[in-house]
Amino acid sequence: MTPDCGQGPTNVAERIMPALIRILVWGGVFAVVFILRSFFLLLFLTFVFGYIQNRGVNRLQGLIPNRPLRVVLVASIFLGVLITVGVLLVPRAKDQTVLFVTQLPQYVERLDQELGALGERYPMIANAIPELGAFADHSAPGDGKSRVAALVQQIFGMGDPPDGQHKVNQLLDLVRGVGGRIAAIASAFLLALLFSFLIVLDLPRLSASVCSLENSKLGFVYREVAGSIRDFAMVLGKALEAQFVIALVNATLTAIGVSLLGLGSSMAFLTVIVFLCSFIPVLGVFISSVPICLIALQDSGLTTMMLGIVMITVIHLLEGYVLNPRIYGSYMRINPVIVLVILTVGAKLFHIWGLVLGVPICTYIFGHVIQHKEMVAAAPLSCPRDDDPE
Repeated sequence: MTPDCGQGPTNVAERIMPALIRILVWGGVFAVVFILRSFFLLLFLTFVFGYIQNRGVNRLQGLIPNRPLRVVLVASIFLGVLITVGVLLVPRAKDQTVLFVTQLPQYVERLDQELGALGERYPMIANAIPELGAFADHSAPGDGKSRVAALVQQIFGMGDPPDGQHKVNQLLDLVRGVGGRIAAIASAFLLALLFSFLIVLDLPRLSASVCSLENSKLGFVYREVAGSIRDFAMVLGKALEAQFVIALVNATLTAIGVSLLGLGSSMAFLTVIVFLCSFIPVLGVFISSVPICLIALQDSGLTTMMLGIVMITVIHLLEGYVLNPRIYGSYMRINPVIVLVILTVGAKLFHIWGLVLGVPICTYIFGHVIQHKEMVAAAPLSCPRDDDPE
């Protein structure tokens, strides 16, 4: 009996081909994502607006059977809320943001003075942190020498004083130039509103069209990526929904605290900063605290700044020990050290998108790809049937 010489190569090919096809499919997906990287803001906003509206449409299903009517009603409410916020809050926040950016050098100079006084009052602290004793000769303003700049250089490793000071100045210029992107963001915002409405309105047909790819020549691509994309969209949507509630509570409590501290003239700006930074886990607390501390120091002195720090600490202790367990439960709760590592790597590789999406992506990879890969693979993607009225 002669052995089948072709059996070995056939078995090897049967093992290699699925893995090769999987690599090619996901390589194509990542290539498309890379090509569309300049549209990330538009895609992200479209997903967020579409997710919010679709959730509202589904919740009204028992009250309003007609889906197009539900979509129009939810879109009208959503647009009305955005217009109300835009009319009442955005102009004030814009004016206060311009004022903050304009007065940023004065804030830094005042912080410089306080740091110098702290170093002179407590020599032990000045010895432990040499930057506090730097420039003790009180050089003339505008000569580029700053204790704050020296501390930033030391903390973030920006190099020697000349090079570090240059980078600090670049950072300040970047803050001042944020307004240049407002037009692009506004354009993406409006387009995302339009696209999300059209997608939600025609979602059943779009879902049926996508599901029909399973029986086409691209069926192998659909079977490989459809389930993963669906699961990731659900993880991202739930994470953003939970973080939105937390951000709203943080912004409300911050507005109350800022008002009690006598900083009501900057309330809109500080509230918006806290709301936006609440979508960045852990690191967002420190980012949003900087404007509060600077404005409190400049307007009311060191005591008010310390009270502001106490207020921020209380709010985020409430978030960490009360809101997060109730809103997230065990979902997406990661050790803060791991979160900082994810944010550091994400910010280095993908900038702002790494800060916003780093934690949800890592949560999905660990919870759905690594731990529950077999469960996800076993769960088929549900597609609308021809007789489905929706």
